[in-house]
Amino acid sequence: MSQTLVFKALSDPTRLSIIDLLKERDRTAGDIADQFNMTKPSISHHLNTLQSAGLVLSERNGQHIIYSLNTTVFQDVVKWMMDISRKENES
Repeated sequence: MSQTLVFKALSDPTRLSIIDLLKERDRTAGDIADQFNMTKPSISHHLNTLQSAGLVLSERNGQHIIYSLNTTVFQDVVKWMMDISRKENES
């Protein structure tokens, strides 16, 4: 996991909103796009950024691609942040 890619992906309000949607349930790109007032290519770009960071997984189901959260990466980020916090407290 590249922390740089993860934090870049999390720095955008649209991507954070996509993550919030995926917390509720897995969704198709069309389901996600319907929640925003932007073009489908823009949503696709955001989904690709989230995937590149490892935050979102995709799985083809027939003609649809289903997106879901990769909770393992979120756990890794939290652990990394806690490790940094612990090191600062020890100093």
